[in-house]
Amino acid sequence: MRARIWIAVLAALCASSAVAQQYPTRAIRVVVGFAPGGGTDIVARIIGAKLSETWKQPVLVDNRAGATGTIGADIVAKSPPDGYTLILGHVNSHGIAPNLFKKLPYDAQRDFEMVAYVGYVPNVLVVHPSIPAKNVKELIAIAKSRPGQMSYASSGVGSTQHLAGEMLKLISGIDIIHVPYKGSGPAVVDLLAGHVVMNFDTMPPVLPHIKSGRMRALAVTTPKRAGPLPDVPTMVEAGLKGFEMTNWYGFMAPGKTPRDIVVKLNGEINKIMGLPEQKSRLEEVGTQLEPISTEQFTKFLASEITKYAKLVKASGVTIEQ
Repeated sequence: MRARIWIAVLAALCASSAVAQQYPTRAIRVVVGFAPGGGTDIVARIIGAKLSETWKQPVLVDNRAGATGTIGADIVAKSPPDGYTLILGHVNSHGIAPNLFKKLPYDAQRDFEMVAYVGYVPNVLVVHPSIPAKNVKELIAIAKSRPGQMSYASSGVGSTQHLAGEMLKLISGIDIIHVPYKGSGPAVVDLLAGHVVMNFDTMPPVLPHIKSGRMRALAVTTPKRAGPLPDVPTMVEAGLKGFEMTNWYGFMAPGKTPRDIVVKLNGEINKIMGLPEQKSRLEEVGTQLEPISTEQFTKFLASEITKYAKLVKASGVTIEQ
């Protein structure tokens, strides 16, 4: 009887290994929980294009925007665990949402396999040129002179952009209005048009507009200054002690995806991030790359959920659905 059990186990292991060796044999879908043009979308397309080229299979980015990335995450959580549906997971959908939504339709840890952590990008406090502030101190002074009249955009309720705005309100005592969008793409469009006047957006979608002068960068939310914007101070340097926030990205698969496939994806994505062209393109849009193992990524996610539990509680922001 024991011999039969061991034979069955060995057969299953061999079958799993054979599947992983052949993988992928068809198109891979990468879900992005935000509209096209945002930071998550840009990063997914840079890595996905090279993955497609390497494996000779289409890698299709599928934008499923809404609810701070949780709509896309729920789709992937309920997809077959075969390696053909992935998500470029995000701090919003997997670090913040578990603490924000009272009825989240998925478990950010149990329903996903951590595949490959990409890295993080700073949030950048940007303003429309119609706002004359040249630094954070001046912005706060202007906002105090116009209580309830200035609006800031975000990629959705409970996003890092939203929480950064709430943190600014708490620390400085200003009264500004939150306007949520279905991702950074449409938020940037409205900021450029002047429909909103400020945002704590991620670096990839706003960097070209900062360089062109269509937006003005006042500060970054990381502990250190960002390479692409060396002259822009941190929020702490601008006088807001303890103000720190980053957006991170990481590829994930549905829970119970075969381990061999997860490891294969991890190795290939980490390799792509180290290639000169892809590394340069990702760093040009502000991505601080940190290739790590799947085990390290799993531990990192757990620590992020714990960290944001405190921040969400302090902000008082919750979502009932």
